Amino acid sequence: MPAFLHRLGRLAFRRRRRMLALWLALVAAAVVCMTAFGGTGKLDNTFSIPGSESQRALDRMKTDFPTFSGTSAQIVFTATDGQKVTDPADSARIRAALGAAASAPQVAKVVSPFDAHTISADGTTAVAQVRYEVPQSALEPNALDALKSAVSGANQQGMRVDVGGSAFGNAPSESHRSDIIGVGVALVILTLTFGSLLTAGIPVVTALFGVATAIFGALSLTGTVSISSTAQSLALMIGLAVGIDYALFIVSRHRFHLAHGMEPEESAALAVGTAGSAVVFAGLTVVIAMTGLTVVGIPYLTAMGLAAAGAVLIAVLVATTLLPAILGFAGTRLTPGPGSRAMRREQAVGGAGEDAVGATGDSLASGTRENVLSGTGDNVAGGTGESVASRTGESVAGGTGEHVASRTGEHVAGAGANAAERWFRLVTRRPLLTLVAVVASLGALAWPAHDMRLALPDNGTAPTSSSQRIAFDRVGEKLGPGFNGPLLVLADTSHSSDPTTAAQRVAATIGALPDVATVGKPVANPATHTALIQVIPDSAPSDPATKTLVNSIRDDRAAILRDTGATVQVTGSTAVSVDVAAKLNSALIPFAAVVIGLSLLLLLLVFRSLVVPLKAAAGFLLSIAATLGAVVGVFQLGHLGSLIGVDTTGPVSSFLPIILLAVLFGLAMDYEVFLVSRMRESYLHTGNPLGAVHSGARHSGRVVTAAALIMTSVFAAFLTSDSTMLKQIAFALAAGVLLDAFVIRMTFVPAVLALTRHAAWWLPKWLERRLPDLDIEGDRLGPAPAAPESVALTPSTAD
Repeated sequence: MPAFLHRLGRLAFRRRRRMLALWLALVAAAVVCMTAFGGTGKLDNTFSIPGSESQRALDRMKTDFPTFSGTSAQIVFTATDGQKVTDPADSARIRAALGAAASAPQVAKVVSPFDAHTISADGTTAVAQVRYEVPQSALEPNALDALKSAVSGANQQGMRVDVGGSAFGNAPSESHRSDIIGVGVALVILTLTFGSLLTAGIPVVTALFGVATAIFGALSLTGTVSISSTAQSLALMIGLAVGIDYALFIVSRHRFHLAHGMEPEESAALAVGTAGSAVVFAGLTVVIAMTGLTVVGIPYLTAMGLAAAGAVLIAVLVATTLLPAILGFAGTRLTPGPGSRAMRREQAVGGAGEDAVGATGDSLASGTRENVLSGTGDNVAGGTGESVASRTGESVAGGTGEHVASRTGEHVAGAGANAAERWFRLVTRRPLLTLVAVVASLGALAWPAHDMRLALPDNGTAPTSSSQRIAFDRVGEKLGPGFNGPLLVLADTSHSSDPTTAAQRVAATIGALPDVATVGKPVANPATHTALIQVIPDSAPSDPATKTLVNSIRDDRAAILRDTGATVQVTGSTAVSVDVAAKLNSALIPFAAVVIGLSLLLLLLVFRSLVVPLKAAAGFLLSIAATLGAVVGVFQLGHLGSLIGVDTTGPVSSFLPIILLAVLFGLAMDYEVFLVSRMRESYLHTGNPLGAVHSGARHSGRVVTAAALIMTSVFAAFLTSDSTMLKQIAFALAAGVLLDAFVIRMTFVPAVLALTRHAAWWLPKWLERRLPDLDIEGDRLGPAPAAPESVALTPSTAD
């Protein structure tokens, strides 16, 4: 792979005008296809599980009870100023408003609160139901706005009108503001990282190319396949984050080469061949994990996984083709200026910071850049273990500034260590203590996850100022929380001797169950011998008691069949939510096992080590658990929720754990590969395990830190979304990346490697012979340039 990418990078550099024209044409084609075949107006936010009980019942209701089969809305009339909705003037206004609502687009039926007896006990609130024969995704763009306008005439002094219901749930969320915030923060971090606005702008430009192609391409498919607004936002979020990060890794390596005198063409080709190999590997892990979401069998989740996978795949293609072309346009202008802080930093990384290793693994150096060795492995100066020239660490060769390090594995010229290396030295000084601290802190953060409740979001978590949230709260307060999520029981009475009596007995049996507030009169269809029964729970739609009620009705179906001859199916939006959560719960453990198994296999192939994959899997589990604990703490328990606009607590979205597993797995592998590959490269050249850990921090720590901050910032920018599901996903990914990058990869990983020493890089010979060598570091491409002052390294034979 490195050789192929090296050739591809050189070709793109030389044919940069053609490559840029090709990508411009791809973006233009995606825009044309979106305009012609799709668009945001065709996004589908419907939850369904083909083959589930709730979905089978909904499918049958389309023919047996079409007015109940689609989505529905609620019109909540609230009398104020001491009046009641039953007062003649108020009731007249309500009836007039309902007549206007019946003529709104796509409305199939309006059920008056006076007929349905949905009036609060104090007479201040009445709830009318508006039924559609189509799902929410099939509503015309202005259908709900037209409904609001139709009933606005009743919104006068003495009466308030709010419109809500399931038709308003999962509404698309605008994310343009989030895009701008994320890109702006990324640009600031890149500028601080590179010290150059031109260099910082390149990853942003290439990421925007990739995101534009992915999003416009996905929207062009909305005319033929179901894609939700959340899938679009997830693809945008991940595509932008990985697009910037992948370009950052390659540009950073390219700039390092330029700083050490390499020609731009060869530098770009070598950067794509080395860092680009890690980009391809890391990107493919994300693609595989996101594509794996299709096996769950939920169309909504399948669309999310494929959209995100497509965005990541395009980001990889952009990084390995368009990016070297743009580097070609930039030429030598990306080279740090002589004497600049950026140039000193690049030369420090490539030169004076290298470890000089003695025969025992001690770091040694001389002012003449020769390897200082002794036959016994003791430090020079008579084999006494004392530092050369003096016990105080005086410089070798009279004031050159080079020091001979003590037998701790410290590198020469420690003063040249960057912040990442200084942090690695701190955490590896007492590695066992570091591991205990990391596990204890992440374990405490993960503890709330044991009480995690999963459900689909409803209007109870909508913004407090929205009409649907006001209606939801008012209905729950005045009529009971169960009115916000009624259950629908479809009874097939075709095998009953008396279908009418059978339906009534089914309703009576269900009404006797715990947590049932009321059961409606069965609505029969004599032609199909079916009856539809509405059940109002005592508890809210997302309450665990409601889930228990759904399962109780289903568990009693055998007794109902025996007593009445009727078969029953439970459906409705609440039952769909229960089925979705059950489906995802059953798929979570197998999916996690596949993801972790995949990580073990991939890292085994890349690093040819047993400890590195096991350590990575353990760290991944810790970061996942801690992230879920943080999500529960903020969204379910309400800790610090006000800081990110969470004004009410509720269950965690059913989709979040499995999405987090898929996305964070791939992103965690990014940092694992970029950081540990430099450690392995250093270990193979020096044989010094502790020095290799420090070298990895020196070469990759700054870039990994910048990449993690950028990705965290991009995800955090989406916390401004009005969609509860998107807000939860954004928070989980931002927290997950932050924890995984800084606590796991930058703390846990070096501590484990420092503790295991040479064993960290050991692989049984029989296994090593059977594994393919992926050469992820690009060793076969030839050595990277070294600064003139770099210290020669000699492998050691012992720790």
